[in-house]
Amino acid sequence: MRINYPSTRAINKQLDELIKKPIYSLSPEALRDYEENYFEKKCSGSKAMIEKAKDRIPGGVQHNLAFNHPFPLVITKASGHELTDIDGNVYFDFLQAGGPTVLGSNPPEVREEVIKLLNDGGPSTGLFHEYEYKLADLIASRVPTVDQFRMLGSGTEACMAAIRVARLATKKKHILKMGGAYHGWSDQLAYGIRVPGSKFTQAHGVPWTMFRYVDEFMPGDLADLERKLRMKKLHGGVAAVMIEPIGPESGTWPIDQVFLKGVERLCKRYGALLIFDEVVTAFRISDRGASGLYGIDTDLTVFGKVIAGGYPGAGGLGGKKEYMKYLAAGIQSGDKVHKALIGGTMAATPISCVAGYHTIKRIIETDACEYAGKMGNRLTDGLKTLVKQYNLPFVVWNEGSVCHLETVGTMHFVVDWKHPWTIPGVLKETSVRKKEMEYMGAAYTAEGLITLAGSRLYTSAAYNEDLIDEALNRFERVFKKVVKKA
Repeated sequence: MRINYPSTRAINKQLDELIKKPIYSLSPEALRDYEENYFEKKCSGSKAMIEKAKDRIPGGVQHNLAFNHPFPLVITKASGHELTDIDGNVYFDFLQAGGPTVLGSNPPEVREEVIKLLNDGGPSTGLFHEYEYKLADLIASRVPTVDQFRMLGSGTEACMAAIRVARLATKKKHILKMGGAYHGWSDQLAYGIRVPGSKFTQAHGVPWTMFRYVDEFMPGDLADLERKLRMKKLHGGVAAVMIEPIGPESGTWPIDQVFLKGVERLCKRYGALLIFDEVVTAFRISDRGASGLYGIDTDLTVFGKVIAGGYPGAGGLGGKKEYMKYLAAGIQSGDKVHKALIGGTMAATPISCVAGYHTIKRIIETDACEYAGKMGNRLTDGLKTLVKQYNLPFVVWNEGSVCHLETVGTMHFVVDWKHPWTIPGVLKETSVRKKEMEYMGAAYTAEGLITLAGSRLYTSAAYNEDLIDEALNRFERVFKKVVKKA
């Protein structure tokens, strides 16, 4: 079964060209029509609920993934490939809660196991549960680079733990991350997010001094990475290089296996740990993780999303024993190894471990990653055909079930500090393009398609060919209303 793993050079060339072209987006008339005749008339329950929520919740929503134009939807049901809002409108779910629902939303075989747990015990005890071992054993037996695994509360926590372990293990301080990548919202890793080269500019509320030991390098640029490794060697050395294995922001700026192998070599040469942030990719693009799929010898792997099967507590860190020893927990004495400062009363709860174990077990048994990837192929192949048919400059690609539909290329810009006079223009252009991306996303929603910010889509094993084809019909209805903006 073929899964698309794109030519990253070709995709990045297309994206380079996209951001130089005029914006093609939804016509103003079409946007008004969607706003007035869909959102205002058919989503009145959502609008009323969000207006109430604004009194008690900042901005009216809790989740950064909530789509806000013209107002967020209130979802009351999630099942398989569908979402249903408070007004009874049904949508194709290509958000997939940000990626964890590889089997589809709320699979009954997992739900039944969670209900059994709740009937017998409780969601949390603070003490050991047998499924903590079962989940850790399943992950370690499947992902080649993982000897041991520790559950945490979120991907953000797992990323924090990873850099603490790396610093303890190497006795070095500096962390290098790929520009544009998101590794959670902790102070230090808020550096260089969204747009490569952005440094501290997106990290509002974080003092600059927090970034003393963090730096970024350009995606796909081994020369830039080695330059930074060499430079930091003169100032105490690099503890770890942290990357998303398909590229920053779930492959929005795609990288390839050749680059990953190069990173692996450089890490060994300079004595830095290689950390893969597989919050999105693990058990989605492969049930062996991206490290297993690409044959990369990582030292630590960050897990999230699917690790709790869509239930709370979706985070964890795995890796080689020699490094994982710094994560030993419990009330202990006599051990001379300094432990990383890690906590989390609600980490590794029985409910998260039971859900995660049965989700991952079923993913493996049913080849769900491969099947969801096949659906991703069909979706992106169809979108490419439509883009060509309507002579649009959009760029479409996928890595398995992680699919991209870039209409404006907002995140492919670069902040160049060597030419600071260009920065205001770049920031202004990304802001304008982001707004158009939101309009496109609103149009998709009105046609019954929930996406991630109008530019990223996840397929799941709950889809079939007929459903994908129907989704493509709906995308076509939007593409017909796209015009060149002045």
